[in-house]
Amino acid sequence: MGFAHNNVLHGNHFRKDWQRRVRTWFDQPGRKLRRRTARKTKAATLGVRPTSLLRPAVRAQTVRYNRKVREGRGFTLAELKEAGIGRKEARGVGVVVDHRRRNLSEEGKKVNVDRLKAYKARLIVFPRKAGKPKTGDSSANDLKAETTRVAIPLPTVTSAEAPRKITAEEHEFQAFRTLRVARANQRHEGARKARAAKKEEEEAAKKK
Repeated sequence: MGFAHNNVLHGNHFRKDWQRRVRTWFDQPGRKLRRRTARKTKAATLGVRPTSLLRPAVRAQTVRYNRKVREGRGFTLAELKEAGIGRKEARGVGVVVDHRRRNLSEEGKKVNVDRLKAYKARLIVFPRKAGKPKTGDSSANDLKAETTRVAIPLPTVTSAEAPRKITAEEHEFQAFRTLRVARANQRHEGARKARAAKKEEEEAAKKK
């Protein structure tokens, strides 16, 4: 094999014993059966416990995806407090807590508080010992009620508005300018208050 011009020489390894280095997966059918058996065992151990932990409904990030609602990491401390569930208690009854998340809107907070209250209404806490129930455990009548392992579904996203004609008022409304003015007012609010207070002091000093 010849090489033309001033090129790099090939470093091909044609004499490797590659058959010793081939990875095989002949145990795949056995692993499949093992996983299935493990799932059955786990389901029997969990009993009537929900199949998944309760997570909040949050909006996806960025303007492109924020119309979508998905499951978040965990409920905020404010949501738990309003729903009447303790921080440590939540972890014991299958509610995920995220102390870093913050509520940015009252509407989003209300959705998750309602979600927690619905979960709490359906929750049945079995006592560790049948003859010795503790505070927080469900009553004897509640324990006889039918149980379900199905998770509470995410709330439905508001349906899109039907097509209609734009009104004259909406046509004249300047959205970009309104936002810019609102941002400017917020930015200069402190300086304007300070200027107004200084002016009042000067006027009061003149009257004296």
